[in-house]
Amino acid sequence: MLRIKFDQKLIKFISMFESMTQAEVKDCIELENMLIFIVAENQIGKAIGKEGSNVRRLENLLKKKVRIIEYNKDIIKFVENIIYPNKAKEIRQEEKRIMIVPSDSKSRGFLIGRNATILRSNENIVKRYFEIDEIKIVQG
Repeated sequence: MLRIKFDQKLIKFISMFESMTQAEVKDCIELENMLIFIVAENQIGKAIGKEGSNVRRLENLLKKKVRIIEYNKDIIKFVENIIYPNKAKEIRQEEKRIMIVPSDSKSRGFLIGRNATILRSNENIVKRYFEIDEIKIVQG
């Protein structure tokens, strides 16, 4: 589990997000062209807004893609939330590894991404909250 520190820029993003959505933010991660907000449990609906209105407003305002993930203290449910809208046939924890069995070959590609960028990005998000070594995509 990493200690999460925010710089001034991220604090501004969080403050703007919370005042626009009235949802509680646990974390904000800035990537090159995207902002990922981790919201508290049961806050996802409020955060996204009616038909995604809050997401669109934030994207227009920040000129970045916005992704919202709902936190869960159960690591399996949290991983499910991270990979959404992709579905997994099974997600299990084996010691310090998370094993994801994709539902089909198409979702396998979406879970891994080009050069495993999506997989590593999701792995880094999980590592911020849980002590794991890696996430693996495995065959059923």
